[in-house]
Amino acid sequence: MTRAPVRTKATMSEMSLDVRYIAGLARIQLTPEEERQLSSQLSQILAYAEKLKELDVRDVPPMTHPLPRVNVTRKDEVCEGLSRDEALRNAPAAENGLFMTPKIVE
Repeated sequence: MTRAPVRTKATMSEMSLDVRYIAGLARIQLTPEEERQLSSQLSQILAYAEKLKELDVRDVPPMTHPLPRVNVTRKDEVCEGLSRDEALRNAPAAENGLFMTPKIVE
């Protein structure tokens, strides 16, 4: 499947086709009113993206997130785990110290 070329400026009819195409990809059905509304919103988004191209970002380092991210998980410390009986206590089915699951492959 080939990708459609990215357009920088589009007419309303082209934008309408883009909205229909995107709706098809999302497998949603839109009413004509929804198409007009989304077409307008898509035009505003694309206009804003064009405006962002005017910014000089040569001295801005690449980033993966706009805000500083900190790992909020606990420290990885060795601790005592569950015994086999404790781990199997709430299992729907267990046999010979193992979890039993339904057969899924013939």
